[in-house]
Amino acid sequence: MPAHPDHLARWAWIGPLAAITILGLSLTGIGAGAVLVVVAGAALAVAVAAAVHHAEVVALRVGEPYGTIVLAVAVTVIEVGLIVMLMLADGPGASALARDTVFAAVMIVSNGILGLCLLVGGLRHGEQGFQVQGASSLLAVLAALVTLTLVLPTFTTSTMGPTYSTSQLIFAGIASLGLYAVFIFVQAVRHRDDFLPVGTGDDGPDSQAAPPSARQAWVGLGMLIASLVAVVGLAKVLAPTIASAVAAAGAPAAVVGIAIAVLVLLPETVAAVRAASGNRLQTSLNLALGSGLATIGLTIPVVAALSIWLDKPLVLGLDPKNLVLLVLTFVVGTLTLGTGRTNVLQGAVHIVILAAFVVLTILP
Repeated sequence: MPAHPDHLARWAWIGPLAAITILGLSLTGIGAGAVLVVVAGAALAVAVAAAVHHAEVVALRVGEPYGTIVLAVAVTVIEVGLIVMLMLADGPGASALARDTVFAAVMIVSNGILGLCLLVGGLRHGEQGFQVQGASSLLAVLAALVTLTLVLPTFTTSTMGPTYSTSQLIFAGIASLGLYAVFIFVQAVRHRDDFLPVGTGDDGPDSQAAPPSARQAWVGLGMLIASLVAVVGLAKVLAPTIASAVAAAGAPAAVVGIAIAVLVLLPETVAAVRAASGNRLQTSLNLALGSGLATIGLTIPVVAALSIWLDKPLVLGLDPKNLVLLVLTFVVGTLTLGTGRTNVLQGAVHIVILAAFVVLTILP
């Protein structure tokens, strides 16, 4: 994940600070209406670009796959905070917000980001290679986590509806966090080579950029966190506008979860597509599927604990339509990642599955 040689580029630290300033003004009630939406949207775009830049600086210092882990975990931790804030607000659909957001994130990373990376990489390089063992591990853990947290609650009988009992919820939270921790150990320590890019990337002159100093890396990490805070905060500012537009269009509340997931995952999407364009598809897979793992492994334990502590209902189980889409996603994902080579056709298939998810969410 190479970064520009100017590791402390002026725009990359001025942008996040400006975005956080705009966020602060928005939260204090200064500015309103269409102007606020436009300014917040522009600040969000700048914050996303800055987040990707600083993530690449950190990755260039620590190497792969640590760089992708840093970005995935940082985004997810802040996303968890956003979900918790919205759950505490007790708005419409708060009990199903975690499920809708997590499932939307899984579909976006498994089909949208992955499919876009395969399309971009395939158009530029024809076929691309990756580590089958690493990709299979990512997909296997993701399938297990999704089944434990979003599928089984639909079929349990201890409670009414697609929910877990308190004991089941505790098990799901501990199992999710434990399995994610084991995966991080395997990815970063025990079998690190399985998650390294195949061959040499060719992302232009930046691919030969010298690693940043320790000071630059620490500054980059701080600015990465600041950028991600701005991204999620501005997403929260834009959420009411999105919710109003969804309600005005008569679309289901789950569409709001999709919109929030899209906004939060923008930094990882940009970084993953850049990696695929530079012929580093394994890095793209680490970012895309690793984000899905982090989303479940970190979100479910937190919202489960919150639900138990505050005695709030937590709807986790998926409906039959989404269960079919989930099964289709993992069947196609297994075929896509089973050979070690990909092309544009596989990317197109994943994009179509994501489109079906979006369309059938809006028009159930």
